[in-house]
Amino acid sequence: MAVRQNRRQFLQATSAIGAGAWIVGPDLFAGARSANEQLDIACIGVGGKGSSDTDHAGNHGNVVAICDIDDNHLAAKAQKFPKARRFNDFRRLLEDMERQVDAVTVSTPDHTHAVATMMAIKLGKHAYTQKPLTFSVFEARALREAAKKYGVCTQMGTQGGALDGFRTSLEVLRSGAIGAVHEVHVWTDRCGKFWKQAPDIVARPNDKPPVPPHVHWNEFLGPAPERPYHPAYHPFAWRGWRDFGTGALGDMACHLANLPFMALKLGYPTSIVAENSELNPETFQQWATITFEFPSRENLPPVKLVWWEGIRNGGRNLPPQELFHGQERPDNGLLCIGEKGTLFTSHAQGGAYKLLPMQNFEGYKEPDKFLPRLGATDANADDSQKKEWIAACKAEKPGQSLCNFEHAGLLTEAVLLGNVAIRAGKKIEWDGANMKVTNAPEANGFLHREYRKGWTL
Repeated sequence: MAVRQNRRQFLQATSAIGAGAWIVGPDLFAGARSANEQLDIACIGVGGKGSSDTDHAGNHGNVVAICDIDDNHLAAKAQKFPKARRFNDFRRLLEDMERQVDAVTVSTPDHTHAVATMMAIKLGKHAYTQKPLTFSVFEARALREAAKKYGVCTQMGTQGGALDGFRTSLEVLRSGAIGAVHEVHVWTDRCGKFWKQAPDIVARPNDKPPVPPHVHWNEFLGPAPERPYHPAYHPFAWRGWRDFGTGALGDMACHLANLPFMALKLGYPTSIVAENSELNPETFQQWATITFEFPSRENLPPVKLVWWEGIRNGGRNLPPQELFHGQERPDNGLLCIGEKGTLFTSHAQGGAYKLLPMQNFEGYKEPDKFLPRLGATDANADDSQKKEWIAACKAEKPGQSLCNFEHAGLLTEAVLLGNVAIRAGKKIEWDGANMKVTNAPEANGFLHREYRKGWTL
């Protein structure tokens, strides 16, 4: 541990960004660095989204280790990073290379996000973890608290937050351009579109094919309950299964609700109620409408946030057409409704906005910028978010990355309470300070689950 601390002190002392990293302007990340100033990064999960996460980490640091439960993923990524050590189990990686690693990226299925990230944090490693930050509400709170305790620099993989357009939209909302916001609507087309779930799949497969030699099934299962291997789960379709994924809500709400959550300082909801299609114990529902009530905070009024997903009565489950002021309802989007107007974006990650009704905002001048700009567009937002995180790591400033775990933990916790409300089958009242459902004690059993033997938080 002494070697690691010396490395972190060295990086802090020699970083060229340090105190200036929150200055707005094109030179935000300026300054040449020699090879010995680079962070040494371990990438956990290098297939699918993890492939690009690893590449982006390599753009701004040294990838010294790669880990995946699929040897095919490892072999493909090793072609780009031939010097990186290969692992199938992140526990062994972190044990063996504790003294050689400064930071980790975690891009695994949802159910292993928390256990991998927590182990890294407890070893003092900076962490970049894909959205949703965790599988359960309890895990979200635990990671948020651990990141603060250990003083590491963190970022959740919501690349839309790196976009210049996202940051402008946030400033517009904070400026009061549409007045006090009292209602938010968020919707997605992901439910059942990109992976199978109800009504197409409601039960586990009956056949039990052998585990392919390149798949390490025990490591895939991680903390999830034991079940036989099946290609219905790996490499991609895991997201629609309750034991591994968090559904469309976990997948997309951390993107789409990120902007209003941050701009409006939403924090803990006080109640959550869901209307949804019939449930089954294996896969997520065909459709759901979830209403979150947030209390007043600082000088801001209470906010009702409504989430819409899926196919209902043969058509898309979407907010009412009259809320759009003549605009077409896109596949994914966001409406923030204020006293003076509505901020609307059809960008799945909160990018470019419109103020509605448009005739009321002709000649509108955007407010002064108070957030740094990364020069991020859709083409480079993902890479830019890694760059922002690594800049924070080098400066040893945990709050410097915009979607750090202090924010991301709160956001993920609130989002995943929607899944708790669905399973509870009734409105739940949430005591955020004490982390419990107060009106339906049985729902507290959905905040976390017991881990399989050998896996801990």
